[in-house]
Amino acid sequence: MSSSRKSIIEVRDLKMTYGRKDAVAGISFDVDRGVIHGFIGPNGAGKTTTIRILAALQVPSAGGAWIDGVNVVTEPKEIRRRLGYMPDYVGVYEGLSVTEYLEFFAQAHRLAPARRKSAISDVVELTDLGSLLEVEVHTLSKGMRQRLCLAQTLLHEPDLLILDEPASGLDPRARIEFRGLLTELRRLGKTIFLSSHILSELSPICDSVSIIEMGALVAHGSLEEIQQRIRGTDVTFEIRLVEESDVVEAVLSQLPGVSRIYQEGRKVSFDWKGEDSEIHQVWGALSAKKIAFTSVKRHEDDLERMFMNLTTGEVQ
Repeated sequence: MSSSRKSIIEVRDLKMTYGRKDAVAGISFDVDRGVIHGFIGPNGAGKTTTIRILAALQVPSAGGAWIDGVNVVTEPKEIRRRLGYMPDYVGVYEGLSVTEYLEFFAQAHRLAPARRKSAISDVVELTDLGSLLEVEVHTLSKGMRQRLCLAQTLLHEPDLLILDEPASGLDPRARIEFRGLLTELRRLGKTIFLSSHILSELSPICDSVSIIEMGALVAHGSLEEIQQRIRGTDVTFEIRLVEESDVVEAVLSQLPGVSRIYQEGRKVSFDWKGEDSEIHQVWGALSAKKIAFTSVKRHEDDLERMFMNLTTGEVQ
């Protein structure tokens, strides 16, 4: 179901209390439509509690949340029609084949028989499960099981996917493949809200993130916005030279906007205070002096570095 709303998720003063403990301590944020949004924090930060509230599986103590304008507390059935939810642990049913598993969930979503067949065909093609249709689910590898569980969340064609630790327990190859699947779903117009503690997996694909610790929101926005908050207008670049040069520091120091130059062998780092549109001046100056380099890295895109800067490591 399409909508003209920019934000597909709206959270306002959301709170979940267990006794005297605030698992979620009055957080507020929005998530734009059509993005991959990372929801990150240490164990016990309140991620799963928040996700369960968004999925209409838990009623908050205070505050509210809306999916595409629909209240998660007052209209839980409509919420479940609009999103696909994949929990951090997904049980499987022994004795069921992949086809039977998908048939079961298609019927649970009350899809009409004709639509059921095409929906299963579509998700099987998308998740590349075609060769496994007759295989029993409990014999699948962890990676293939995750693909299957993602497939069943897509059967009713939700605009929003909420995934709780989807890469947990996957081997490196399965993680890379699953990450590629998520970017394809974004290309198809899906919004993906996912929690993860594997930060290196999120940096390349997330358009925005929320960082939560001890139930409180400590940062929210694009990676660039959060980095700017941490470091002001400075951005650190690191370049790797083809060969060591004793003039590179002198060249860089002459450029306005460059500061804090540090060289160690073929690795050179510096802070850039200028506009992104002007960084080409640095590369031009190095090229003019025939200083060749093999790689450039912007440290502002390092989600792990941001997470360590913004969190304290305390747990509830």
